[in-house]
Amino acid sequence: MFPYISAAAGKSWQPGPYPGVELLVLHRNEITGGVTVLRKFQAGITVPAHVHPVANETVYVLSGEWEESGINYGAGTCFFAPKGTLHGPHVARTEVLSLTIFDGPLTVA
Repeated sequence: MFPYISAAAGKSWQPGPYPGVELLVLHRNEITGGVTVLRKFQAGITVPAHVHPVANETVYVLSGEWEESGINYGAGTCFFAPKGTLHGPHVARTEVLSLTIFDGPLTVA
């Protein structure tokens, strides 16, 4: 059995670091500060290019259509951005739901 189990039911969505983005925290690593979150992007929003200075980011698109560098990606796409690497802008062509893991604190620069 897993030592930690988390269900999305009963948890509340929180505002993300950008307007039109919400986070539902599934797990927070108290040692590293890392988080595993569901992220919901409203259709039509653009997240500007940015850097996560202290965490690697892995994103798995669960639903919706997301544009990166003029190419549309859908459910089943996995993205990875090493810490300190500029990435984006991200454009939500439809509402997008992703499972996102930050292996350190979620900070944006």
